[in-house]
Amino acid sequence: MKAKYSQMEYRRCGQSGLDLSLLALGGWHNFETYEKARDLCRFSFQEGITYFDLANNYGPPGGMAEYQFGRVLNTDLAAHRDEMVIATKA
Repeated sequence: MKAKYSQMEYRRCGQSGLDLSLLALGGWHNFETYEKARDLCRFSFQEGITYFDLANNYGPPGGMAEYQFGRVLNTDLAAHRDEMVIATKA
């Protein structure tokens, strides 16, 4: 097990075999700028948060959370995509 996973508690999601971090990082009003999104996402992931909660109306402006998270995923976290659960909703 990687060191970052030793400090976080994980729970099984039903019978899916999927483990979710006990805490999720939500993007409601947290990702206004790329720099803020990058800092939050990188810190959260390093601390063992693997569950990211987004929606197409999270911002401001609406949609910014998904956009900024996508940039961070592409530039900083792409190698770890298989370790993350990314939830988004309409």
